[in-house]
Amino acid sequence: MSDGTDLKELKRRMEGAVAAFKHDIASLRTGRASANILDPVMVEAYGSRVPLNQVANITVPEPRMLSVSVWDKQMVGAVDRGIRESNLGMNPIVDGQSLRIPLPELNEERRRSLVKVAHEYAEKGKVAARHVRRDGMEALKKAEKDGVVGQDESRVQSDKVQKMTDETISEIDRLLAEKEKEIMQV
Repeated sequence: MSDGTDLKELKRRMEGAVAAFKHDIASLRTGRASANILDPVMVEAYGSRVPLNQVANITVPEPRMLSVSVWDKQMVGAVDRGIRESNLGMNPIVDGQSLRIPLPELNEERRRSLVKVAHEYAEKGKVAARHVRRDGMEALKKAEKDGVVGQDESRVQSDKVQKMTDETISEIDRLLAEKEKEIMQV
C-alpha cells in the first residue's frame, strides 16, 4: 500500500518483537543446564559490550554444571564479571582460562526471581510492539494530513494496526503464562 503505512512491514516488526521475547525467555532455565542460559550475558571486551558467546565457548558437561572456555586469557575477568552481573544468580568458579558454573537447585525464591525476569522480558516485548504501533499510527496521520488517504481509510487502517498490536501483546502474554507455569513446576 502506498497510503502511508505498510501493514506487512508493521506485522513483520511485531513478529520480530515476539521472536525476540521467545529468544529471551528460552534462556531462562527450568530444570537442567542449557548453554543458552547464558545468552543474555554481555561482556566488556575490547572497548565495547559483546555477547558472551563471542568471546567464549559454552558447554554443558553435566546436568547442573556449565563450563565456559574463554578464548583470550585476558578476558577471563571480564567474562566472570559479566556472568555475575547478569542477574541470573550464578557464581562462576574461575579455573585457569575456563569458568565452571554450578547451577543451584531451583528453590521457591529462585523460581520467583526467574518469573520476575520473564515478566521484564515480556514488558520489553510489549513496549517494542507498542513502538511499532506508534510508528504505524504516525505514518497514517501523516498520510491523512498529506491527503494520501481519506479519513475513513485512515480509520480502517488504524483499527487494523490496533488489532495487530492487541494480537501481538496477547501472544506475548500467552507465551509468558506458559513459561511461568514451566518455571514454577516443581
